[in-house]
Amino acid sequence: MEDKRHMDRVSAAGLLVALGIIYGDIGTSPLYVLRAVAGSAPVIQEEIVLGALSCILWTITLQTTIKYVVLVLRADNRGEGGIFALYALVRRHARWLTIPAIIGGSSLLADSIITPPISVSSAVEGLRILYPNIETIPIVIAILSGLFLIQTFGTSVVGTTFGPVMLIWFTMLGVLGFVHILDDPTVLAAINPYYAYLFLTTYPGAFWLLGAVFLSTTGAEALYSDMGHCGRGNIRISWIFVKTCLVLNYFGQGAYVKSLAGEALGERNPFYALMPEWFLFIGILIATAATIIASQAMLSGAFTLISEAIRLNFWPKVRLRYPSVKKGQLYVPSINWLLFVGCVGVVLYFQDSSRMEAAYGLAITLTMMMSTMLFGYYLYTHKYNAWLVVLFVIAYLTIESCFLVANLVKFVHGGWVSVLIAGLMGMVMIIWLNASRIKMRLTEYVRIDQYIQAIKELSRDISIPKYATHLVFMSNAARQSEIESKIIYSIFQKRPKRADIYWFIHVDTTDDPYTMEYKVNTIAPDDCYKVTFRLGFRVEQRINLFFRKVIEDLVKNKEVDITSRYESLHRQNVIGDFRFVVLEKFLSFENDLPVSERLIMNVYFFIKGFTTSEDRWFGLDSSSVKVEKVPLVIRPVENVKLTRITT
Repeated sequence: MEDKRHMDRVSAAGLLVALGIIYGDIGTSPLYVLRAVAGSAPVIQEEIVLGALSCILWTITLQTTIKYVVLVLRADNRGEGGIFALYALVRRHARWLTIPAIIGGSSLLADSIITPPISVSSAVEGLRILYPNIETIPIVIAILSGLFLIQTFGTSVVGTTFGPVMLIWFTMLGVLGFVHILDDPTVLAAINPYYAYLFLTTYPGAFWLLGAVFLSTTGAEALYSDMGHCGRGNIRISWIFVKTCLVLNYFGQGAYVKSLAGEALGERNPFYALMPEWFLFIGILIATAATIIASQAMLSGAFTLISEAIRLNFWPKVRLRYPSVKKGQLYVPSINWLLFVGCVGVVLYFQDSSRMEAAYGLAITLTMMMSTMLFGYYLYTHKYNAWLVVLFVIAYLTIESCFLVANLVKFVHGGWVSVLIAGLMGMVMIIWLNASRIKMRLTEYVRIDQYIQAIKELSRDISIPKYATHLVFMSNAARQSEIESKIIYSIFQKRPKRADIYWFIHVDTTDDPYTMEYKVNTIAPDDCYKVTFRLGFRVEQRINLFFRKVIEDLVKNKEVDITSRYESLHRQNVIGDFRFVVLEKFLSFENDLPVSERLIMNVYFFIKGFTTSEDRWFGLDSSSVKVEKVPLVIRPVENVKLTRITT
């Protein structure tokens, strides 16, 4: 209940941070949406303008306001949003939900590579009005480079810095739009959805223009993904202001385009046409700053998405950084630079924002469809009226399917780029998930109590050099009474490891993002213990620190004596040394796998070679960690035909 109150709390600072982080993508759509729609017509007609404005208004209303701001924001996982947080809420009910989660997550990551280039390019290209021969590509790449460099400071710093800029941006949108609406108030007739209906049913090719109309709501999914950064209440209140300014600007652009009836739009950009000549350079600077923030919205969402994907076994264990103690703040270095390379590649390939529009929107449509499926299932599992749930799913899948079909015409004009990127991301997720399942299914576990007597005897065998006072093994065994057979092999066979006390640590990742609990199972007092940590999927795994806290609690409760067992040191109450052992698996040559599973495991271990090591992932002190490589024999080769010969 406290979490719910915190999520719905509204503050001036929270509203400002929301403006700085949440609305960058959807807030910069006026730069290119109406240009993309009106520019496709041979000549401007009043019916086209009113129909396009009506489609834009009701797309924003249905998709962003009703679906995301009103409905989907209800599905928070203790304050966290995004398609993977939604999946974590429902995954225990049906295994097939993994499919929409992976499709949606990979498509959103692909969109994170397209959004920054098109947003920044659209703004910077306004300089061509003042300087027709200017080269904009170097400027765009320089701006993107700066944006990716500042991510290390965290979204709290970025949001606080960018909030005032976005306040200026949206105010500018509203004022410019309102002034030009006064030039021709008849554009307000487009509020009536009948004009959208007429446009789609009477104008030839209008349906295919829905792909361009859809660009007005592409930032809605990022809005949901970034919920954890500033809270649901701040998003809902600030959206009222944001939507008002967006609609005013679109209608102001519509009034300008309507004045061109009988002409072709050509190279003119309705957005910059709203600005008086004396304000144009200032307006371009503000637009450029706003598009930098548009990119930030997608990056924040991508970092959140990856951190959740790791805990759900959808993504390799890459390094996560938490730049501030504020809840929800994180930075993923590898993803930051992967997205940077992708963004630069998009800029160099497409060159111009008008060409990027062809690749934009296709991937995010898939994400929205998958969110509809998952949220529909969420409503069903939370006992909402079944008919209302069915109505919601059918209505939104129909709307989003129309957008998807309209966007498919973009495939050959550049849309294949976003589909390819999404496909590669999805392939990594599928491989990682399947490889994890294969390993878990076939990893051999044994009961610890079967080896307690042997462990006690080893502990007292002075003929074997002592390995450590406290020997700590990281274990994947979820059951309190079990550990992997490989750990037993490491203790007794690989190199007998004599210690005074043996500890086995298991980390259980929960669907709740911020759980921090632990449980201790005393297998043999003063000889053997198993500690199970239950950590949320957004909690940094600092096992070294957490384990130290567990030891302090056990000592305080007089459940264990951690002083050194060496007599001279014990008399001085010197604490015994702790040594961690992490077993790092590799694929054994002694495997007889089906071709598909061998391919999955080979790719899995290839990717794993570039990711964070197990000891660093668990936050262990490298000076006290031993990493042992053990072969993963998934299916041993059988029926070896080997014949002995005698000379």
